[in-house]
Amino acid sequence: MRITHPSIDKLLSQVDSRYSLSVLAAKRAHQLEAGDPATIESFKCRKPVGQALEEIAAGKVTGTPAPDSDAED
Repeated sequence: MRITHPSIDKLLSQVDSRYSLSVLAAKRAHQLEAGDPATIESFKCRKPVGQALEEIAAGKVTGTPAPDSDAED
């Protein structure tokens, strides 16, 4: 299977590595499957991973880690 939309080049401009991209897309896909609201109105893809990639390409989901609530100061 090949990813044709969005392009890998566009996706990699949003994150720093292919590994980060795959982790971010997987986490966002799980969130979408769990019922989190979408950040864009309509998707070209009907599967959660494709939808997550579309959100990343649109700049609506970033690879910036959220502050860890368990971390000690």
